[in-house]
Amino acid sequence: MADSTSAPLSAPHGTASLEQTPLHALHVALGARMVPFAGYAMPVQFPPGILKEHLHTRAHAGLFDVSHMGQAFLIGPDHPTTAAALEALVPADILGLHPGQQRYTQLLNENGGIIDDLMVTRSADPGDDGTLLLVVNASRKAVDYAHIAGQLPEDVRLQPAPERALLALQGPQAAAVLEGLSETPPRLAFMTAAAAKLGGIDCHVSRSGYTGADGFEISLAADKAEALARLLLAEEGVQPIGLGARDSLRLEAGLCLYGHDIDETTSPIEAGLAWSIQKRRRAECGFPGSARIRRELSEGPSRRRVGIRPEGRAPAREGAEIAAVAGERIGTITSGGFGPSVSAPVAMGYVKARYAMPGTAVNLIVRGKPLGGSIVSLPFVSHRYAGVRPSGPDTKA
Repeated sequence: MADSTSAPLSAPHGTASLEQTPLHALHVALGARMVPFAGYAMPVQFPPGILKEHLHTRAHAGLFDVSHMGQAFLIGPDHPTTAAALEALVPADILGLHPGQQRYTQLLNENGGIIDDLMVTRSADPGDDGTLLLVVNASRKAVDYAHIAGQLPEDVRLQPAPERALLALQGPQAAAVLEGLSETPPRLAFMTAAAAKLGGIDCHVSRSGYTGADGFEISLAADKAEALARLLLAEEGVQPIGLGARDSLRLEAGLCLYGHDIDETTSPIEAGLAWSIQKRRRAECGFPGSARIRRELSEGPSRRRVGIRPEGRAPAREGAEIAAVAGERIGTITSGGFGPSVSAPVAMGYVKARYAMPGTAVNLIVRGKPLGGSIVSLPFVSHRYAGVRPSGPDTKA
């Protein structure tokens, strides 16, 4: 899950009036270029630059500040009660979460559109039975919290946690780095979480992230965030990474950016997120927009999110129209840029369902001129999640 932005990542605007994360002073000390992002002053890049930061994360380990994201606890008397309250708002199977298990899902409106996408974790601590940790996008915090709180039963409450920071350590060396900082490192499978001490600091660690690589997200008290960040950056192979590389990494991994690839008009089925709706929920429904979801699962949606490879070296950016070779306008680019790992431009967008087959030739209208391209399978770079068979174009027979 990656957050939307109200300004381009390259925006040169001042950041003095924006909110700051607990790592703001460290970013500035490290030479980051700060830009407005979802109401916060955030580092878009560090001195090495976006290309090198991206490739470093793919090869080693990158440290991301994602403290602008919203963290909140959903608290009820027991897990079934809390899970039922959240299942009234999302299509995922929350009841079936095991202690310490994490799941990706979406808040849906009555038409099946995506209000936001979020991560949900069931506490691994038996003493916290009935507590779920939610992580939502920064730009949607206020909307999400009001939406959730306004529909909860009396015995379940939402407790935002602005006093917590969130760091992401991503890349093939991330696990070794965390093991070196913990006397008893948590043995986590992909999409599981547990309490851990890192460098003596109390943390909540999940094996997850938004780059397509192995990695971890670390929630901790805000006043301890800089100390932990410095410990991590002192480890061999770890470098600070800005939002520019975070965006190119998630695009290569074929992951949606809220406000661009998904929004309140988009259903999870159109977006290629049907995998996030488990079998029980498909059968029982009971969530907003379930009629549309069930229909699209059965009949197929009228449009689909697809990967696109432009020909040549020129990228196709968000908003560019997609046309069939015969000239029919069939869709729009929602995310596009240069993919450093594949050394070529990559893009995602929505096209009419009949044109969504990989291998379909298309034209991308860039600066009023048609640029050749083709529909391709996602992701552009294989997912390398711990314990999960790699998926992507370079892993297929």
